[in-house]
Amino acid sequence: MADPYDLLSIDSLLTAEELALRDTVRSFVDEEVRPRIAEWYENAVFPVELVPRFAELGLLGMHIQGHGCAGRSAVEYGLAAAELEAGDSGLRTFVSVQGSLAMSAIAKHGSEQQKAEWLPRMAKGEVIGCFALTEPGSGSDPSSMTTFARRDGDDWVLTGAKRWIGLASIAHVAVIWAQTDDGIRGFLVPTDTQGFVATPITPKLSMRASIQCDIELTDVRVPGDALLPGAEGLGGPFACLNEARYGIAWGVIGAARDSYRAALEYSLQRTQFGKPLAAFQLTQAKLVDMALEIEKGMLLALHLGRLKDRGELKSHQISMGKLNNTRVAIDVARSARAMLGGNGITLDYSPLRHANNLESVRTYEGTDEVHTLVLGNAITGIAAFR
Repeated sequence: MADPYDLLSIDSLLTAEELALRDTVRSFVDEEVRPRIAEWYENAVFPVELVPRFAELGLLGMHIQGHGCAGRSAVEYGLAAAELEAGDSGLRTFVSVQGSLAMSAIAKHGSEQQKAEWLPRMAKGEVIGCFALTEPGSGSDPSSMTTFARRDGDDWVLTGAKRWIGLASIAHVAVIWAQTDDGIRGFLVPTDTQGFVATPITPKLSMRASIQCDIELTDVRVPGDALLPGAEGLGGPFACLNEARYGIAWGVIGAARDSYRAALEYSLQRTQFGKPLAAFQLTQAKLVDMALEIEKGMLLALHLGRLKDRGELKSHQISMGKLNNTRVAIDVARSARAMLGGNGITLDYSPLRHANNLESVRTYEGTDEVHTLVLGNAITGIAAFR
């Protein structure tokens, strides 16, 4: 019998080191996440006790070189993202916000002093970071942000508001993007600075085992060296967003695979009309459709990872991965939920939890519509954003 989770023998395309890393993260999820994820999700709790474990496994800033970071490959990072999201999108989101956004901003755009000050502690999980770009009135169009940083002597004073900022209420440092007289710039703001207030957004129907916040900035004063010197304009945050979007292309396939697994196991065990559900043609057709899309999505993610490791990955290719694989994952999760019948609406099974989470994932780091327009621009050469 074929392996129902690897019909194309994709594992044969992975190195021994990649497989070992994947299996390590998979075991962590199986042993420490699955037994409690329904409880965390139902009670809207992010398990902060797992942060030291993320650090021990080298998952925080794992693709960053130096400064105490693991320096893993893009493919290894993607495999880890898929395994984490097979547990829950909230876990992969934590690793993404910490590593691909906050740490990446410092690694890409920070001074050597900033890198030395923050990255080693963030890699150890001693310091949690957040990345504040989106605002209450500015989501897909960050160029219209109204948060402003003005010079006051040698200091900067930040005023404004941010929304849907992951981890902000538990973060120690925030990467704040703001307008200045010289365009959009990034700032490292310790969250205990006077005037900084982060408030978790509740209630939520999605990403319940995760933290998203509103941030209020009221005359937040930081020294001149809080400025990220290497980031000027929207290219600064977009470079970080591309890191996160790349991880999403892998992560959502993990959620899809877990939904498929739940549906397959259930259909083999559940008996109706004298035989298991898996014996019915309609059931097999649904399982085949899921497997086809998951395998194709995995091949796409792996191809993107190999391109990234060769330094050849382009932004429109990342958009293709994020758009396609998130669509696939939502469709798989919804179909799997339907196969579970009424039992599928309980937290005893994962597909509806994954489907709810994926509604957020398809929205953040660029909506379906934004990535569609990115690809439209790549195909036609015409930017149709306005």
